[in-house]
Amino acid sequence: MKLYQPTLFSLILFTSFAQAEVKKSQWITTWAASPQKVWNKDFVFPTNIPDQISNQTIKQISQISLGGEAVRLVFTNQYGDQPLYIDKTTVGLIKGESLKSKSAYPVYFSGKLKAQILPGKQLISDPIQLPVPDHEQLMVNTFIQKPTVFKTFHWDAKQTSWLITGNQTTNLNTPSSAKKTTARLLLSAVEVKPKRKAHVVAVVGDSITDGATATLDANARWTDFLAKRLSPHQVAVINSGISGNRLLTDGMGDSALKRLNSEVFQYSGVKTLIVLVGINDISWPGTAFAPKQQIPTFEALTQGYKRVVDEAHRQGIQVIGATLLPFSGALPNTPLDNYYQPNKDKLRQLINRWIRTSHTFDGVLDLEQGLKDPKHPDRLNPIYDSGDHLHPNDLGNQQMANLVDVNQLLHK
Repeated sequence: MKLYQPTLFSLILFTSFAQAEVKKSQWITTWAASPQKVWNKDFVFPTNIPDQISNQTIKQISQISLGGEAVRLVFTNQYGDQPLYIDKTTVGLIKGESLKSKSAYPVYFSGKLKAQILPGKQLISDPIQLPVPDHEQLMVNTFIQKPTVFKTFHWDAKQTSWLITGNQTTNLNTPSSAKKTTARLLLSAVEVKPKRKAHVVAVVGDSITDGATATLDANARWTDFLAKRLSPHQVAVINSGISGNRLLTDGMGDSALKRLNSEVFQYSGVKTLIVLVGINDISWPGTAFAPKQQIPTFEALTQGYKRVVDEAHRQGIQVIGATLLPFSGALPNTPLDNYYQPNKDKLRQLINRWIRTSHTFDGVLDLEQGLKDPKHPDRLNPIYDSGDHLHPNDLGNQQMANLVDVNQLLHK
C-alpha cells in the first residue's frame, strides 16, 4: 500500500481493495451513453432531436472499448411515460475486414425483430454472434414506424447520428438527405462476451467526461484515451458523463448520486468507479442555470462523496476520487461568465485537499496537479485548455488518461 504524495499525478490506491475479474462466460458493458430526461423547449440549450419520429431509421455509431466474441445491445425508455416500439434493428462493423462482418446483422429481442420497451425500463437484445475487436466502431440502425415522442436521450454525444426516412436498417451507407444530430436516442449501452477474463472501469462525471469540447466524431474524450491504455490489460472503460451533471442536485440529468443505482450499478462487470463530478455543484449557483440556488457547503459536498463511496462499496466496487480541474476565467463572453468566482474556487480547493487527504476514496487521480498552469495554478495549462478555460482540449483529454497509473489500478 502506497500513501498519497502530492508530486504524483497518478492514481494512488490507498487500500488493497480486491479487484474481482469477470469470468469468460459473463457479459460486460463495453460502451455506454448515460440516459437523460428530455428537457422543455424553454431551456437554454436546444434538445437537438425532433418533436417526434415517424417512419424513420435512427443510424448511430458507437466505438466500444473492449472487444469480444459476441454483442448485445441495450435500449432505454428510462424517462418515458409510454411504451416505445422498435420495428427493426441491425448492427454492423464500420471497419469490418470481411464482407460478412461488414453486413448489417439483424438484432432480435426474445427471438423477434419487433420489440416494445416499457416506460421506465430498458431492453437487452438477444446475443448477436458478431466478433468485435477492441475499439471497433459499431453501426446500429433502428427503424421506428409509429409516430413516437422521445422522453429519454443523451444530449451531447460528440458523435454524429442520422435520421433517415423509411426503413434503411439494411443499408450501411448514409444518404445525403439524412438529417444529422449529435444527440443519441434509444441506444444506451453495448455489451460484449469477452474472450478472456475482463473487468470494467466506469467513469461518472459531467461535461468534462462527456467530452464537451472534444473533437466531433474523433472519439477524443478522456475516457476514449483511457480505454486505449487499458484494453491491453483486458479492461473495458465506459463513459457515464452527462454535460451539466452535479453530485447532489438534478440539472441536465439526474444527480450523480441518483444515477448510481439507476444507471452505473446496472452496467455489467463494473469493479472500479472513477468519480469526477462536483464543479457544477459549486459553480452553477448564481448563474443563468441556477440563479436562485445557493452554493452547497463543504460538509454537504463531502457527505455526498462519502455516500457515493459507501454505495459503491456495497456493490463490491472500488472508488477512485478525481480532483476538480482549475477553472479561473471559465466561460468568458457567455451568459455563464460568472461561473467562476473567487469564493467558488476557494471551495474547489478545499474539496480537492479533502479528496487527497481524507482517505475516503480507495485511490486518488490528481487531475488538478496534472493539468494546472504552473504559473497560474488557478487556471488550466494553456496547452490543455480548449479555450473556454473550463474544459480540456483533445491534448488535455489525453493527458487526463495518461495520469492514471495503470499498474496501480491493476494492483501490479
